[in-house]
Amino acid sequence: MTDLALPNSIQGILEKYIEPDAIFCAILPAVGEVLQCDRCFLYLRNPQTKFGKIAYCWRRNQNIPDITDCQWQLEPASLPQEDPLFAAALRTEASIYIEDVETANPKVVNREFERKYFGHRALIHAHLCQDGQLWGILQPCVFNQQRIWSDYDHTVITRLERELTPLVVTYITNHQVS
Repeated sequence: MTDLALPNSIQGILEKYIEPDAIFCAILPAVGEVLQCDRCFLYLRNPQTKFGKIAYCWRRNQNIPDITDCQWQLEPASLPQEDPLFAAALRTEASIYIEDVETANPKVVNREFERKYFGHRALIHAHLCQDGQLWGILQPCVFNQQRIWSDYDHTVITRLERELTPLVVTYITNHQVS
């Protein structure tokens, strides 16, 4: 991959579909396969109302927990204090690549929070931000083992952040929740 080109399987989805919903449904399995992950989900949020949901979730198999939640819910006020990854996303910091939840710096990852709510061992916390606001999080992850995220993985995620963010903003704008 040169100049941040996406793999054909992902690029093809972006070229084939127009509606964000169709793209999100099709792209998560492709991302999971390209990055060789166990699960990939997309958290969507309205930065003005602080309502969010995990609207899309792909799993490699039925043994991986499905954390889809189709109902918009108000983010708990305590979430940034409980989850340093979410706090970093709210600050629109660069996406975070965690090789091992078990050994990660506790200032970056709340191990108990991750165990309780997600159960993964390694993850990418990709921040989908526009105009200084967090609109979504793309989260590919691996269970039961650590994972060193390659330069290729970083390149794919960087490009996906650019491609998916405007689609996420469009989706949320068209599905206003108060």
